[in-house]
Amino acid sequence: MCCTNSIGAFKYCFVVPVSSSNSTKMGQQVFSLFFLERKKLLCLIMIITFALILVFQYFELPYGSNILVPSKFDTEKTSTLSNTTIIHQPAASEMFNNVTLLNQTYSQHPFEKVNETRLYEENDTMSRPGIIGVNLTRELNNSYASFHSPSPSPAIAPTNLTPTPASPPTKTLSNDSEIADSINDERFKPLQDDDVDVISSNQSSITILPKEMSGSVIKVPETTSISDMNKLLLQNYASYRSMRPRWSSAVDQELLQARFEIENAPVVTDLGNLYAPLFRNVSMFKRSYELMEKTLKVYVYREGSKPIMHSPYLLGIYASEGWFMRLMEANKAFVTKDAKKAHLFYLPFSSRMLEETLYDQNSHSHRNLMQYLNNYVDMIAGKHRFWNRTEGADHFLVACHDWAPSETKQRMAKCIRSLCNADVKEGFMLGKDVSLPETYVRNAQNPTRDLGGKPLSRRKTLAFFAGGMHGFVRPILLQHWENKDPDMKIFGMMPKSKGNRNYIQYMKSSRYCICPKGYEVNSPRVVEAIVYECVPVIISDNFVPPFFEVLNWESFAVFVLEKDIPNLKSILVSIPKKRYLQMQMRVKKVQQHFLWHRSPVKYDIFHMILHSIWYNRVFTARTR
Repeated sequence: MCCTNSIGAFKYCFVVPVSSSNSTKMGQQVFSLFFLERKKLLCLIMIITFALILVFQYFELPYGSNILVPSKFDTEKTSTLSNTTIIHQPAASEMFNNVTLLNQTYSQHPFEKVNETRLYEENDTMSRPGIIGVNLTRELNNSYASFHSPSPSPAIAPTNLTPTPASPPTKTLSNDSEIADSINDERFKPLQDDDVDVISSNQSSITILPKEMSGSVIKVPETTSISDMNKLLLQNYASYRSMRPRWSSAVDQELLQARFEIENAPVVTDLGNLYAPLFRNVSMFKRSYELMEKTLKVYVYREGSKPIMHSPYLLGIYASEGWFMRLMEANKAFVTKDAKKAHLFYLPFSSRMLEETLYDQNSHSHRNLMQYLNNYVDMIAGKHRFWNRTEGADHFLVACHDWAPSETKQRMAKCIRSLCNADVKEGFMLGKDVSLPETYVRNAQNPTRDLGGKPLSRRKTLAFFAGGMHGFVRPILLQHWENKDPDMKIFGMMPKSKGNRNYIQYMKSSRYCICPKGYEVNSPRVVEAIVYECVPVIISDNFVPPFFEVLNWESFAVFVLEKDIPNLKSILVSIPKKRYLQMQMRVKKVQQHFLWHRSPVKYDIFHMILHSIWYNRVFTARTR
């Protein structure tokens, strides 16, 4: 008997005997050969399948998720659910456009004469430029939350040339018609951005999602309430740590000792000018502040040239970064010339001057602004060794312009960033970054002018707001409340008056001052309300209020979610009178922490900003 195997390559022949035992033996042999050939075929199929999987994994199918087994290349990608991350990398020629690196030292008195015509006068405190636009709503616009260390940008050879302004100097706005015109000016519109990092598409809807923040495992909810932020702060303090220093330094042990003393601060009874209910833990704050005064040393880099470095505004809504820079550079108690003794390193640039000097309104891009700062850091890292010790974790910046979060998201991402635009959905990290108070300074010689408000008996208005229609929240506010209720004084632009007297008088005579977001989460109205002793009502989801690390904001302010604007009056009238009187009294008490002085005083805004930076460094520092 002859038979062919399953592949047909060989023929097997057998002599079939008559006996039954031989017949059984022949059947067993045939079955063994068949089973052997089937095993070979299965092995071949498995090898081919595995090879195909490897090929697919190597080239990766363009559908956002990987197949069957993880690839080593996945660690270089950012993926949210099933959405694909798209990262736009500019060409080299684009990145170097209009960028110069300045390397000069600066020496000047901190209070040179200020040109007050640069003050932006508007009763909603100025039409601010938006940060980025891709024909989406403002809140879906930005996703700059990335704390992965980017590859260093190629350095540009330093020059001593001052960059030529890309656009004419901003003119003074002398009346409301000019202010309204400025809103329509190209310079004050959202940019058509080519720098958006993460865009995800889901069927017909378009959503922009934040990247995961390296160093923290805590996910940020889509709408972050004040109670959510309290939890996030504690969670990030527990989970986030800065980079371990590349070599040891005595300052690391000093920070470690400071943290131990703050965490174990004894209960204090003599508070001096402090009011305990305003603070999360007044004993910890007082001990931390004392250690800051006793221990902290700051090294200020002198590199960099005007107008971007060392030359800030002292007027208008971006004045916070300017006042801090002036007072920090002139300070003798905290500043050290010996960088080895420094606990913190200050990068003294003005985000407002960066925009005014380099932004080309016809470009609709601020990539050259970002590259300028990247080059500045490269120069600092090449000239000094201190940046490289922690990759910038012990460096800090103070920037109030709306674009600052995106301008500093690359080389400065690991720094402690003190930002007015403190949005947890745009990469602001609670516990590392610091919310900078946005203060509208109208008079540089007397920044506390008009301080205070009317007594409670003369505060007849329940709630007040006036301003331009920036962003999407304010139009909704006016839609529901403009001319709808005599207790709710909700306006758009108010008629012009000298020194904005009408606007200021309304704040001084109202019980609650509405502080809605504009294009971005921050608003100078928050500090204005405190200055005029009006209880702030903050309508801005995801906004981290100033000095959040130490202040208990819910003790003196009201937080209303954007979706609850239709119920605004109901929320306010439901607050018991006793509770309102308590909050208004605390607004007066907290006022001292939000005032600029030409010569800083204990617990004022300068010291509070510096303390928050110090406090976050203490709680995120690591030793070798």
